[in-house]
Amino acid sequence: MTALTALTDLCPPPAAVPPSPDWTQVENTLGSGLPQDYKQLVAAYGPGRFCGFISLYQPHAPSEWADLTGPMPTRLRAQIEEVRQTASRPWPLPHPPENLLAMGVTGNGDYLFWATRPSGAPDDWTIAVNEALCAPWFTYDGTVTEFLVDVLRGAVRVPMFPSDLLDAGITFTPSQLRCTAPAVKPRAPVRTHVIREWARANGYDVPDRGRIPSEILQAWEQANSC
Repeated sequence: MTALTALTDLCPPPAAVPPSPDWTQVENTLGSGLPQDYKQLVAAYGPGRFCGFISLYQPHAPSEWADLTGPMPTRLRAQIEEVRQTASRPWPLPHPPENLLAMGVTGNGDYLFWATRPSGAPDDWTIAVNEALCAPWFTYDGTVTEFLVDVLRGAVRVPMFPSDLLDAGITFTPSQLRCTAPAVKPRAPVRTHVIREWARANGYDVPDRGRIPSEILQAWEQANSC
């Protein structure tokens, strides 16, 4: 059984998804090949959230916050060392920043990266996860599809993910985000307290800790992406 088959058995994809991008064009834009399992994931699921929490970046996404071919992956790579060096005690990194390519984000501002070595063998890339570009880092020796399978099965526990991640069931929710505005200047990653403050100012009931509800995250993205 392939990892994608295991994932679709565990978490059925939506009945309809947007057409797959031109992967040759995407890879030319990035200047790098991409893992085959990731391309299959995008084709099977399209944009959205696993368990209302984990989102993978997509090529040409309508929001710069989720666009694999947009400014965020490059900006995050540049900020990794900047954030680390401003800490009172800089923490070790699992990989050099130039070998980390952001490809996903969670509702709490944790980032998912590919460790892009060997550079010419993307199917061998592994996964690194961290909390808002700070310590700690969690590493996973496998593909992003295998990572999702193990996380959604409960076989792997990522320390920075909420303990109740699977309590509401294993689901995939397609993204409803639409934006026709022109691209804007890249913005820095937003910490979760900013989203919580925005939510309260707009009448939402949001907890002080733990996972931010997916409907609040989608409302914040819609309000701040156009």
